Amino acid sequence: MENKIKIKVKIADRIYPLTIRPEQEEAIRLSVKKIDQMIRQFEKSYAVRDKQDVLAMCSLQYATKLIQKNNFDDVQNQENLKKLSNINELIQEHITNFL
Repeated sequence: MENKIKIKVKIADRIYPLTIRPEQEEAIRLSVKKIDQMIRQFEKSYAVRDKQDVLAMCSLQYATKLIQKNNFDDVQNQENLKKLSNINELIQEHITNFL
């Protein structure tokens, strides 16, 4: 059985109990901190009082960032594959010429 720990996190004035692997704790706590910072910023900038609206705005912003990063990573991966393919072709040419 995997080693799990129980933690409680507070997001938007609500407590959420979680059962996680110990190596996840740091990332989860950092995520909670970033979410709380974003909540405060949205409440300050837009005078939003409803926590549901603020959480929806946070979710939208994080989802957008994730999709943009994934798209960027896909482009980078395609470019890297092209470069590797070109290197492979050069190696094959040199091997053929050497033999």
